[in-house]
Amino acid sequence: MSTATADAPVDVDALSQTHPVLFFDGVCGLCNYYVDFVLKRDKNARFRFAPLQGEAAANVLSSEDRENLNSLVLLKEGRQYRRTAAVVRILWQLSLPWQLAGSLLWLIPAPLRDFGYKTVAHYRYAWFGQKATCRMPSPEERSRFLD
Repeated sequence: MSTATADAPVDVDALSQTHPVLFFDGVCGLCNYYVDFVLKRDKNARFRFAPLQGEAAANVLSSEDRENLNSLVLLKEGRQYRRTAAVVRILWQLSLPWQLAGSLLWLIPAPLRDFGYKTVAHYRYAWFGQKATCRMPSPEERSRFLD
């Protein structure tokens, strides 16, 4: 159901009502690590994933989000969250201790949280590498990826 076909693209906004959608930089080593982190800890398979470079992102996100590639974007119940607002909401959907980690992160004032996020985002390719192509999901993960 969550994958698109040439004849029937997924309505990403509608999907986000039941399955939060995490948009990520598909060629970023850190972003791919975070996707793996969430996949491993999302025991109820709630999250769906799509690269910022993909068709699903083009259908719902601004050109700025898709061109700058400097933020995770979480689409949940039709609302978009970026940077640490996205990270916190993702952590809240996982089990303990990640829910607690998200709550503690939320206590840090947003400008300070986002300053740290933007700093890491600026250096992420240098620190964590950059792939030549977007992440390819394994056969077991395929149903959770939109593109």
